[in-house]
Amino acid sequence: MLADALGRQPVLESERLFSGRIWDVERHELELDGERIVREVIVHPGAVAVVAMNERDEVMLVHQYRHPAGGTLWELPAGLLDVDGEDPLAAAQRELAEETDLEAGSWRTLLDLSPTGGGSTEIIRVYLATDVRELPDAFARVHEEAAMERRWVPLDEVVEAALAMRLHNATLLSAVLALHAMRARGIAAHPADAPFDWHPAHRP
Repeated sequence: MLADALGRQPVLESERLFSGRIWDVERHELELDGERIVREVIVHPGAVAVVAMNERDEVMLVHQYRHPAGGTLWELPAGLLDVDGEDPLAAAQRELAEETDLEAGSWRTLLDLSPTGGGSTEIIRVYLATDVRELPDAFARVHEEAAMERRWVPLDEVVEAALAMRLHNATLLSAVLALHAMRARGIAAHPADAPFDWHPAHRP
């Protein structure tokens, strides 16, 4: 069976190079295949994202300015796992409400991804949310989220835009293409409480 293997090599020496508002940078020295190597690692809290689907088979997307990327990207509602002890599902429910004023009656796990495993500890869990409804009160948004557009888009249109290279957010691309492939093969999404052991805080 094809599968990634969880098992981190021991860090022989480490040094904090930078402490940031969201993530830090550390220098790690380790041994790999008998050779001592050094890696600079972005230490990231991880994140959650949500594919929220309505009864018309549309996906809720947000259009958000991303300064490092140099433009405004279509993305899934998402947020950091930066609240100590918060359950990932609870974080996803909170982010969906805060970014889109939505709640969902049914939750499943779609996939976990490591967007930059060669340089960052970031692991993202993506949920599939259905039975979606509007919340009675809108959330007060600030900074980049203040002018953020939200839009229901047919899933087929999102897949078409992804294949035509008109979308660039890695989480959105991974999630919608995975959902499209799972539907084509008749595969159901995973339980909402599926093990999240690739995230450091949730390893056994």
